[in-house]
Amino acid sequence: MPRPYSDDLRSRVAAFVVGGQTCRAAAALFGVSVSCAAIWSKRPRDTDSAAAKPMGGVRRSVLGEERDWLLRRIAEVPDLTLRALRAELAERGVTVSLWAVCAVFAAARITFKKKHSAAGARARGYRKPTAAVAQVADRH
Repeated sequence: MPRPYSDDLRSRVAAFVVGGQTCRAAAALFGVSVSCAAIWSKRPRDTDSAAAKPMGGVRRSVLGEERDWLLRRIAEVPDLTLRALRAELAERGVTVSLWAVCAVFAAARITFKKKHSAAGARARGYRKPTAAVAQVADRH
């Protein structure tokens, strides 16, 4: 993973822009992109420091508190779809993406398989051959 630019460079670029120069001039002088110069010069106004934000860390699941309920619910009604579970969560006041619901089941190693009664995969536009084509094929 790449490292952030040094705090020294960030503070010098920010001071240069805050001192009245343009972001383009700062970018050319310090060898950074114009967007970096703009972001770094804005950060001291918001946080009193041009230092980089912390990198990495662990993202907690939005559904951490709902995990047990989701697992119980799918055990009760195994035919529920992810969309139906998401709708039930919305009724409970928890609005999440479909992928967040899927991630809970993936972490619990619960998979959703297609039903055996579903039609098999076919090429797009596939049709059974007509009787005339079948007769010609049988002759050869």
